[in-house]
Amino acid sequence: MKKTIGFIGTGVMGSSIVKHLLTADYSVTVYNRTKSKADELIRLGAKWADSPAEVTESSDIVFTIVGYPKDVEESYFGENGIFKTATEKHILVDMTTSTPTLAKKLYDEGKERGIEVLDAPVSGGDLGAKNGTLTVMVGGEERTFDKVKPVFDLFAAKVNLQGKAGSGQHTKMANQIMIAGTMMGMAELLVYAKAANLNLEKVLDTVGGGSAQNWSLSNYAPRILKEDYTAGFFVKHFIKDLKIALDEAEKLSVDLPSTRLAKQLYEELAQNGFENDGTQAIIKLWWPEGK
Repeated sequence: MKKTIGFIGTGVMGSSIVKHLLTADYSVTVYNRTKSKADELIRLGAKWADSPAEVTESSDIVFTIVGYPKDVEESYFGENGIFKTATEKHILVDMTTSTPTLAKKLYDEGKERGIEVLDAPVSGGDLGAKNGTLTVMVGGEERTFDKVKPVFDLFAAKVNLQGKAGSGQHTKMANQIMIAGTMMGMAELLVYAKAANLNLEKVLDTVGGGSAQNWSLSNYAPRILKEDYTAGFFVKHFIKDLKIALDEAEKLSVDLPSTRLAKQLYEELAQNGFENDGTQAIIKLWWPEGK
């Protein structure tokens, strides 16, 4: 018999993931702070619950993918949070990009209660979620990972257990550090090519077939040329991730100058009023009026 699934957080990423679960005929109960964001999922067959605690009561595996670490804290430890109703039968999986420290806190709280917990942040953006090709980076115990992996496989192309609790979040930080560099490179490539009066479409087609090829170039540069700044991943959330990465790097006595610069530039972008745009909007620091 299939496990019942609870899903908390039905934004850009969460809604697409839930659709894959529904397509696979799982019973899914959802909660989101703004109920209207779950309306389409309810029409597709998801059940609504009025709180994380209520979601947990009717589910075997509970996934969360919310905005910030403070939202994770509230979802799990709040007055109507997951831990109010979670029991030994539950598996809890936080897919929010959060801190390794908080991931360990969730794991320790679960262990004390006999509840299995994983940290499992994802990468791949809105397209990866829609196409079921996300990458999932998991921290926790192998026995728990083995139980949840068949569900991960419904919406992910690559799923790896990275190590103990918090390891998934550390891996996501490594991922975001790399993305910070490629987003800066993509933006500067376009700025340089335009200043040199090159055909931008031809440049992208050419360099995308060589050693400069990367995910940001393939997926975000074409959006920039269409002046499409809708969020596959919000600027404000990327700033949050880069802050976490730099905080964790400091704890590890590691200096990350490129990541530090990327954070400063994205903060400038947010201060200019673009915090709710997609990360490709970084180009607006050079092209405020569009290309």
